Amino acid sequence: MEFDLENPLTNSNHLCPPPSPNSTSLFLLESDHMPSHHYIQSLKAGAFPTSVRRNAIASISLFCCRFGPFLPYLAVNYLDRFLSSQGIPQQPKTWVVRLVACSCVSLAAKMTKTEFSLIDFQGDGGFIFDAQTIERMEYLILGALKWRMRSITPFSFISFFISFFNLKDPPLRQALKARAVELILKAQMDTRLMELRPSIIAASALLSASHQLLPLQFPCFRKAISSCSYVNKENMLQCCNWMQEMEKEGEQSESVAEIMASSSNTAVNVLDQHFSCWESEIAADATKTDMKRPRINDYPDNHSVHFSQLQHC
Repeated sequence: MEFDLENPLTNSNHLCPPPSPNSTSLFLLESDHMPSHHYIQSLKAGAFPTSVRRNAIASISLFCCRFGPFLPYLAVNYLDRFLSSQGIPQQPKTWVVRLVACSCVSLAAKMTKTEFSLIDFQGDGGFIFDAQTIERMEYLILGALKWRMRSITPFSFISFFISFFNLKDPPLRQALKARAVELILKAQMDTRLMELRPSIIAASALLSASHQLLPLQFPCFRKAISSCSYVNKENMLQCCNWMQEMEKEGEQSESVAEIMASSSNTAVNVLDQHFSCWESEIAADATKTDMKRPRINDYPDNHSVHFSQLQHC
């Protein structure tokens, strides 16, 4: 049966409250599809070599450049769960990291019935792995993940939580869902959100999307989702605020990139002038953003195999 990120356990297209047995199972099982707490804390503290994860994700992005965003998302989920289970040497060889990344993508493609060839995943990478080597690495990953490949992710909870909003207009409902999907995809790169349950990230993404698209209805949406017994309200609001910060950081990064591109052929004094203008604009935008988009909290409530086995690949 083809794996669907939104419906990892069945072919059901809808999850509606009150919780059905299927949605209840998702909430009960979601922690089994998360990286370990130790791995997350090691990443945040810098004890785990973050460059390893970053390089592996960069390789996954390269391998998936011809495919949509959900394939690399699933592959990164496998990657984090594998690394948290196995650990990794402080200075792993580059080919090992790329092999892990390639194998995670290969497994994700097989799960989603995505047509691919091995050349698609490694043609531009400098390392070419044969099918047998990738297959051996796949079995290491499968063992480390205990064969739990039908990952429960934030996408698994979107239909469940969006039903709390009681939106009658299909285009509006679709726009809200699309914006939430964008936020979830971005959130995977933010290590702060890794310790939160997938259901919390899904609820927060929909709430943040409603804050952006339907600000007048936001207090009602917040109250509705907070009424769900599976939702930790404090974690949800913290996640919403992190998503807001993530969006602001992204907007500022885009502004810097635009300025650098437009000023690449100008004199140094002109570049300095651009940066002076940029600083003023950022300050003004921040003021406007604070006025137009209050923080989420401002709304009142009433409204077992090892890497050593790879050395002989």
